[in-house]
Order: sequence, then C-alpha cells, then structure tokens
Amino acid sequence: MKYYKYAIQAKDLNKTFNKKNFGMVHALTNFNIKIPKGSIYGLLGPNGAGKSTFINILGGLVKKDSGKVSICEIDTEINPKESRRKIGIVPQELNMDPFFTPLELLELQAGMYGVKNKDRKTNEILEKVGLLEQKNSYARNLSGGMRRRLLVAKALVHQPDVLILDEPTAGVDFEIRQNIWEYVSELKNNGTTICLTTHYLEEAEKLCDNIIIINKGKILKDDTKKNILNLIGKKTARFILESSKINIPDILSVYNPTLNNNILTLNYDKNINNIREIIEILNQHSIKFNEINTYESDLEDVFVELISK
Repeated sequence: MKYYKYAIQAKDLNKTFNKKNFGMVHALTNFNIKIPKGSIYGLLGPNGAGKSTFINILGGLVKKDSGKVSICEIDTEINPKESRRKIGIVPQELNMDPFFTPLELLELQAGMYGVKNKDRKTNEILEKVGLLEQKNSYARNLSGGMRRRLLVAKALVHQPDVLILDEPTAGVDFEIRQNIWEYVSELKNNGTTICLTTHYLEEAEKLCDNIIIINKGKILKDDTKKNILNLIGKKTARFILESSKINIPDILSVYNPTLNNNILTLNYDKNINNIREIIEILNQHSIKFNEINTYESDLEDVFVELISK
C-alpha cells in the first residue's frame, strides 16, 4: 500500500455558480486545505458557506472551475475512478430505495464497488451501526435515525480510507447521535480519516482534532481545535458568597459584575487576567465566598465571533 501523508488536499480550488436573480456566486474562492491521514477534520460554516460544494467536488458530483484536488494523493482529475474508491460519502439527504432491506442495500453497494463476496463485511457493519436486527426490514419502515445510520453503513462497504460525513447526525435523537460519535471515533482509531461537516458545534468540539471555519467560500481559520478554542479567552467565574449583602467595589467593574442573591458572576479574558487576581480583590474587600465555578468560552463563541467579523 502506498504511503501518503495527506488524505485530502485542495490547492487554489475555485467554483462559481450562475444563479438566477443572483448572478455569479463564488461558492469556493482560492480554497486550500490539507487533511492529514488518520485525523478527524471538522468543516464548519453557515448555510451557503461552501462546505457541500467542496464535498460534491470530492465525490465528482460537481466540476471545479480551477485548482487541484487529490484524495490519498491521487489526483481526482487524472484518476477519478481510483480516487473515488478511496472515499465513502454520507450525504445529508436520505437517498435510498425504500423497497430494499439494509442487507440488500449494502450488498448492492458492495457489488457496485466491485467488492468480492469473501471480502464483504455486511453483517459486521450493520452490527456496528446498530442495524443488525433490522437487516431484513424494508428501508421504508425504518425510523429517521435508523436511515441515517444506514447511510453511514452504505458508505463503509468498500472499506474506504476516507469517510466524508455531511451532517451525519441531523435529525436524530441524542442517544443515536452518541452512538454515531462512538463509531466515528472507533473508525478514526482504526486509521480511517474523517471529514465532517456539522451544524452541531458540540459535535465538532467532541470529535474533531482540527477545525476549519468557512464563510462565503473562503477559509477564515484552519487550526487545531485547542488553538481555535484559545482564540477567544472569555471565561466566567461564579462565586457563591457567604452573604448577598455586599457592596461590589468599583475595581470589579472591568469584569462586568452581576449579583443575583448570593451568586457573584464576573467575566474576564484569561489571556489578560487570571482567577487569582480576582480572588485577591475579593479578599482585600472582605468579600467571603464558599465556592467558585469557572466556565470557558466554547466553539460556538469562537464560531460566532469569526463569522461576525
């Protein structure tokens, strides 16, 4: 097997659409990305940011205007057939024949990819996505969450090096979402590269190693999850006071203090201040407390901040 460093690469990728009443729309503009082998990369952005356009270009459903795209270092234009064998795509739409069973759908998909009978892992895949008991039920009788998991199963029949998940948990309940997260993490641990688009920021924060934030066809930020979360250093500290009868000193005004019953809430930037400084101020003004709780900014804060700019 050929060694490769990057599972997906795009260089100076451009795509425009001529939309009625809107004219030329730039879906992707000088789009550059490198996704390392064996990682989980999250593509985040509002509707129309260009995420699905990029995925459709990877899958050969949309033709790029210019630039280069490779999958496992195979150029998608020079060798489209081989590059597509390297990826499995889970689309947003529930596109499956309602009159086939999960077993039949996976066997059909495996046949289309030329997977030999002895190499097929249909039952194993169905068990992993929690559909083994429903393998002989018609797809039309499956719940929305089951159909979503069936799409994941279909994308895995040819054991792809790269799995593209386009909103994989949209419309499913929390328990099923957790099951899919666990399976995605297991795939990553077994060497599969995951490219994930999602509207659930909690999902990206939990699963992804790296995150790319896209808006209007351009990359706003491409970094590790840790570094992106550190972009905004907002923290909130809540002090449970011994008494609510206190006067908040003027020196605390920079922390936008609020006092609700005996809970004093202060906001600060961890890159500028630290909790020790705040505690010293409270001690200097004889403000006694029994407990401290701190909360950091999350991916949603970073996302909103970058998009708004």
